[in-house]
Amino acid sequence: MHRPGEMRERALDVTVAEGYGNAVIGVREGAQVHLDVRLESLHDGILVSADVDTIALGECVRCLDDVSLPIEVEIQELFAYSVDEAFDYTVVGDHVDLEPLVRDAVVMSLPFQPVCRPDCPGLDPETGERLADFPDRKPREVIDPRWSALAGLQLTEQDVEGSAVADAAAADREKRS
Repeated sequence: MHRPGEMRERALDVTVAEGYGNAVIGVREGAQVHLDVRLESLHDGILVSADVDTIALGECVRCLDDVSLPIEVEIQELFAYSVDEAFDYTVVGDHVDLEPLVRDAVVMSLPFQPVCRPDCPGLDPETGERLADFPDRKPREVIDPRWSALAGLQLTEQDVEGSAVADAAAADREKRS
């Protein structure tokens, strides 16, 4: 403290006391978080740079399979010596509390809707079975009953060709008259 230019590096393995994240995905209580921390003393405070590595556990939002995602986050923050509105974090006594900083960085890096793989097909809406277990089966297309009256108006390819021939014949007749 109060020695501008001095620097220390530490490697820490910390156990998470309270889980980070939400019910879908997060770093669970008791998980290990690895920190490579660099503390640099500046005139105004201590600059903390850290690489955070951990594993987030959750479930795929499409098929509900378990998901395990590696989380790697880089953080850098100034812990000020004086309590001032311009700084979010301060040095208390001779210590910097990294827990809120690490928690916020990890939570912000979590995916909003985690998936087991990018092309996960999800669940069958009728049976609830995983579509990945049955790659040949496609979900049945259900037509909204409000559109059922229009189903009879669909034209086939022959109808379109026949209509084009009839239109050409009618145009020919008009030219002659």
